[in-house]
Amino acid sequence: MLNRYFAILKGAKAKYLTANLDGLYQRALELYSPCILCERKCKVNRPEQAGFCGVRSSRIASMFVHWGEEPELIPSGTIFFSGCNFYCVYCQNWDIARFPQVGEVVDPARVAHWIETAQIKNVNFVGGEPTPHLPAIIDILRHCKRNLPVIWNSNMYMSKKCMEILNRFVDVYLGDFRYGNDDCAKKLSNVPKYTRVVKRNFKLADGDLLIRILLLPGHIDCCAKPILRWIRRNCPDAYVNILTQYRPEFVAYRYPELNRTLNFEEITKIEDFIGKLNLNTKIQKY
Repeated sequence: MLNRYFAILKGAKAKYLTANLDGLYQRALELYSPCILCERKCKVNRPEQAGFCGVRSSRIASMFVHWGEEPELIPSGTIFFSGCNFYCVYCQNWDIARFPQVGEVVDPARVAHWIETAQIKNVNFVGGEPTPHLPAIIDILRHCKRNLPVIWNSNMYMSKKCMEILNRFVDVYLGDFRYGNDDCAKKLSNVPKYTRVVKRNFKLADGDLLIRILLLPGHIDCCAKPILRWIRRNCPDAYVNILTQYRPEFVAYRYPELNRTLNFEEITKIEDFIGKLNLNTKIQKY
């Protein structure tokens, strides 16, 4: 449930306003170089060298008032960072995820001014993936005073030490849960140890949980169903949004099962399955 989120909208203080952001910024820099911000732990000396995500200096591809998020979140002040620590073969944001040099180098004061003045209900850090940009994001918040919920819109593959920092200033974790097993994660996103890391981080998250499950064609039984079973046992209070708008993008054409949209039978199968679970679940169709 989004209890913290709605409390802030009614006047409770967002976490970042009472956090020691200067201290968190220094801790984030320690994780930044050698980099262990995400679970890949490339340990490169940034910004001189890029790890798997390709990020050296943090860049913002776009920031705008987003009306396409969950109804409770709109209008959302969405800030898209370039680069990503996944390589999803069907990536729908591949134009920024795969090109970390896209966009403008972060100017914390300018971004903070936009947050302060935009007609928004929250500030929503996304990508690509926001995790490689943790120091820049905290630096932005150091320039902010507006009482807005902070949303971390992520693939949830950050390191445990990164989670410890995030828990100090993030109000809502808007997390993707994509795969029910490590084989599919490795094949389709080139990410190792996926289920262990993501499950750990969802359980560590100190804030509201909004879990998005993008249904992938051909992956209902191996991925969607195991994910929903795990959420039911471990995060029963999470707000779960099941997305059916998958379309082949990037290099999905190389994978026959992904080179199509979902069919009626797949959507019906998952609808029947979630009907048996007592979850706060919505199916978002496009």
